[in-house]
Amino acid sequence: MKIGILGYGNLGRGVECAIRQNPDMELAAVFTRRDPASLTLMTEGVPVYHVDDAIAHKDEIDVLIICGGSATDLPVQTPEYAQYFNVIDSFDTHANVPVHFANVDKAAAETGHTALISCGWDPGMFSLNRLYANCVLPEGHDYTFWGKGVSQGHSDAIRRIAGVKNAKQYTIPVPAALEAVRNGENPELTTREKHTRECFVVAEEGADLARIEKEIVTMPNYFSDYDTTVHFITEEELQRDHSGIPHGGFVFRTGVTGLNGEHKHIIEYSLTLDSNPEFTSSVIVAYARAINRLHNEGVNGCKTVFDIAPAYLSPLSGEEIRAHLL
Repeated sequence: MKIGILGYGNLGRGVECAIRQNPDMELAAVFTRRDPASLTLMTEGVPVYHVDDAIAHKDEIDVLIICGGSATDLPVQTPEYAQYFNVIDSFDTHANVPVHFANVDKAAAETGHTALISCGWDPGMFSLNRLYANCVLPEGHDYTFWGKGVSQGHSDAIRRIAGVKNAKQYTIPVPAALEAVRNGENPELTTREKHTRECFVVAEEGADLARIEKEIVTMPNYFSDYDTTVHFITEEELQRDHSGIPHGGFVFRTGVTGLNGEHKHIIEYSLTLDSNPEFTSSVIVAYARAINRLHNEGVNGCKTVFDIAPAYLSPLSGEEIRAHLL
């Protein structure tokens, strides 16, 4: 199976690494907005093209993995390229998934391609566990916690503030909230009660630190609804202590069974990730196998992780899966 990568930042590099771990896959091409000659890949001999040349190579690629550089890239890129390729993206703005799905589905269905959106760990693996748990325990409560980990979107929002040279932001679950859920207390939790945010900021020389801190903690949709702590540090400290991109989190479903709901149950799914983009890439690459198989079976249009049977992700045969994993 031949894979193409559109965009080569942290996620693109992770996808290349994941492809190398799957012997049934080959990295066929990388498409970038940068000067193609400036990219150094891990895999020798892979051609690198400018994104403007991608469509000319559509017949050489089974699945194109779209690694958008920002949250605004994918709503434009995925429908556009779904007209020419089987595609996968990691679109993660939960509230906008229905609109994005409809746009990609139209583009893919009209041109006979197969697409998958919102693939990763949330949305993605966490989404699957929420669905499974809701089906198993129809009477219950859902809880999702993220972290401790680096939020790339929130870090980018800080870096866009005037006077900020660099920044990393960590999302941290509130321990008391986690404990209450694990104890089966079914708490009603506000946004502020579930997570805190911790920011490490490198300011430009002479910048107004008080203004920067105020802009961070009052930023709507990012920090204003959370207890947020801001630390001003040097670039050297940031590189030494905060150069990684760890993340993770927890999905819970608490529920009851029995004639009178007398028996309580808790389902917990958790992830602890050294590298958010590398793990996300590993999920995407597994689903690339599924998208290719579905396309070869004549299935077109847009899908989500809810629509794809687990066996389609595995390089093993059905007989091998049943013998070793069932």
